[in-house]
Amino acid sequence: MSDRLKYSLLFAILGALFFIPFLGGVHLFDWDEINFAEISREMLIKKDYLRVYVNFEPFWEKPPFFFWLQALGMSMFGVGEFAARLPNALCGVLTLVVLFNMGKTLYNCRFGFIWAGTYLGSVLPFLYFKSGIIDPWFNLFIFLGLYFFILAYWKRAGFKNIYLPKNQWIYLLLGGFFIGMGILTKGPVAFLIVALTAGVYWIYKRFRFYVNVPQFLFFTIVACAIAAIWYTLFFLDQFEKFNDYQYRLFSTPDAGHKGFPGYHFAILLVGCFPSSIFAIRSFFKMDKEELLHQQDFKTWMKFLFWVVLILFSIVQSKIVHYSSMCYFPLTFLAALVVNHILDKKVAFNGWLKAGLWTIGGLYLIAVFVLPFAGLNIEMLKPLFAKDPFAMANLEANVNWKSWEVFLPGIILLLTLIFATHHISRNRAERGFRILFGGIAIFVMATLIGFIGRIERYSQNAAVEFFQSKATEDCYVATYSYKSYVHLFYGQPKKQGDACFQDSECTNRLLHEPLNKPAYIVTKIHKAKELENILGLQEVGRKNGFVFYKREP
Repeated sequence: MSDRLKYSLLFAILGALFFIPFLGGVHLFDWDEINFAEISREMLIKKDYLRVYVNFEPFWEKPPFFFWLQALGMSMFGVGEFAARLPNALCGVLTLVVLFNMGKTLYNCRFGFIWAGTYLGSVLPFLYFKSGIIDPWFNLFIFLGLYFFILAYWKRAGFKNIYLPKNQWIYLLLGGFFIGMGILTKGPVAFLIVALTAGVYWIYKRFRFYVNVPQFLFFTIVACAIAAIWYTLFFLDQFEKFNDYQYRLFSTPDAGHKGFPGYHFAILLVGCFPSSIFAIRSFFKMDKEELLHQQDFKTWMKFLFWVVLILFSIVQSKIVHYSSMCYFPLTFLAALVVNHILDKKVAFNGWLKAGLWTIGGLYLIAVFVLPFAGLNIEMLKPLFAKDPFAMANLEANVNWKSWEVFLPGIILLLTLIFATHHISRNRAERGFRILFGGIAIFVMATLIGFIGRIERYSQNAAVEFFQSKATEDCYVATYSYKSYVHLFYGQPKKQGDACFQDSECTNRLLHEPLNKPAYIVTKIHKAKELENILGLQEVGRKNGFVFYKREP
């Protein structure tokens, strides 16, 4: 068995072992996870796979590819959390295999192993493959598109010492295809990111056309053609709304997602631990790569990183996954530094060690303090005295007296101790395996130990209530707060069974004659507004949510 095949199988197995188990262990989270899963559920009900709907009404914010994957999963495994998250778990398996093979092509087998390992063993990249959001597939398509675009340039320029068996037009075709798939997954920003990165590289080359105009046009036409049929037939009537939505995200903190200018830098620094610590070192003086294509790829990755980081720092809506495209160049740069440390070209100095312990220390504090806070919940209540909803959230019955809540902190502490010890003692290869392997185990243990418990404080009460009404012929709605919970977990079967972002619809359920029961949920600080409505009966309250029923 060749090394390429052997290690590809190894990372496929590792990805499956880490990313697939426990996908259905906790409810989907409001908003994005439940929003996307509801779109896919409605696809199956309507049997319309070419249009996107929410609450059985046209939804113009996203193209359909990711929802096709979720709908396929739901048709095979049933409507639920596992099927909604399975596409990203499979994307994680594929991503590790792709990164290993890219690394082997660019450098050697060891570098491919390091790159895939750093991605697997970094916190946010790992977490995203356990989620039900669009970005893992979107980012993979963009990165593959850019990668093949770079190969086309190298083939045209006659780069030596790298095996490029295909014609440059084939590489452009592949690159355009993957960018087209990115457009079909989340929108034209897929092309924008690659075009901006290519533009920065063009400036770096002093405005020399490293690919000629016909080649770039071919790449662009292929990218557009992949998505053009769907966009032309099923999206033109919503194009103005789509543009308005994109402008709103860029120019305003949409949906309350505000943040400071350095928001995404902080997210990447802390969220991509420990890769982020090593990636920072790559921006300081290092030995040049031995081969021209290696040095050039490093330049492309730095440009891609800064383009994404600056672009989404300008965007006013600050959401964690907006900068997730940075995970690819960031882990590449981290792998580069790790590779140099193994070759003794870069020292594992005090700054790197301090960085690992500083960011790692933040995680240690979080995972050790959280169980303590859960066991002493009364100590937290004075902090939320002015927020009745948060106060009521803390009343949730959550069992913190369990061994698994202390396991993540122990795993992380031992990982940092043994990894830094071995790397400092010239046993760097073993130390890095401990570091990135240990972080992957730590993230998995944290998901098992904490996420379900945290969810019980936030949304679990509302989810359970709407789940209990899923088999009843009724109306469902939320009052005075935005949510997708009543749609996915209440499982309305047709248009009109649920109200969503429509105050007139909710008012009809509250005041007009009904032909079947209506269930309406609000938060505790809004309950007073519903107290005197004729025929509206409170049927329960739990953890900050108040549940009402109105008979037909």
